[in-house]
Amino acid sequence: MTPIPSQSLVASIIMAAGRGSRMKGYDGNKTLLPLKPKGSLFDGSHPILTHLMESLPPGPKALIVNHCQKEVREATARTGVEYYEQPVLNGTGGAILAAGDFVAAQSADRVIITMGDVPFVKKTTYARLVDGLDDHDLTILGFSPRDKKQYGVLEIEQGQVKKITEWKYWKEYPADHQRRLTVCNSGIYAARRTALAHYLPILASRPQIVQKEIDGKMTDIREYFFTDLIEFMVTDGRPVGYHVVEDEFETMGVDDAPALEKAQTIYADLYG
Repeated sequence: MTPIPSQSLVASIIMAAGRGSRMKGYDGNKTLLPLKPKGSLFDGSHPILTHLMESLPPGPKALIVNHCQKEVREATARTGVEYYEQPVLNGTGGAILAAGDFVAAQSADRVIITMGDVPFVKKTTYARLVDGLDDHDLTILGFSPRDKKQYGVLEIEQGQVKKITEWKYWKEYPADHQRRLTVCNSGIYAARRTALAHYLPILASRPQIVQKEIDGKMTDIREYFFTDLIEFMVTDGRPVGYHVVEDEFETMGVDDAPALEKAQTIYADLYG
């Protein structure tokens, strides 16, 4: 087999640390849920995580682990992936900070950041996202649903992303402004490795204080959000682009039992 040139490799970071609290009736790591059910919704074969990894481009891969990490490691032991523990579940930015050593060590100059519960992003879509780095330091995978629900949205000016605005803010915008916000954030990104390595220490120095209920008490938690890193880049004048999928099913996350059932149906239709 002819080796793949190192300049063609793309590093990937896969976030698979979360508990998946909305997946009622299931205590495991939701990235291991089956796309081929057998007997019940939660039993079967071909885990979400396995399918996702098959679609990523060639190159080194880091898997961010925490919840049920023993099972996650066992399920992916033969893939050659490197494991990085996110010791505290402190946001998407915290997950990427956990992979800081991985980012620093790479020779690949492009990095994909994706989530372990979004199984249907196509190989060609990842490739388009990476190709966008020819002209940008970071590219965001977007989708344009009929109903924006409570998704974060991309605020775009002259083809460049200027901001990702969360629902709790854009819901207060005037109706005509809301209608102009047509692209939602999938939470999947590609970045130039040098840019990512530059901004990770900045992200680490700027946590947000979020209140969460722990053991019945509201507690201040230091969390980190990858969208903050994007804001830092835009403020510094770094170009941030985007690519919109043709069909929003590609970016569907498997968050709860109805979404899992839908994903299993999609998988059966696509692969039999």
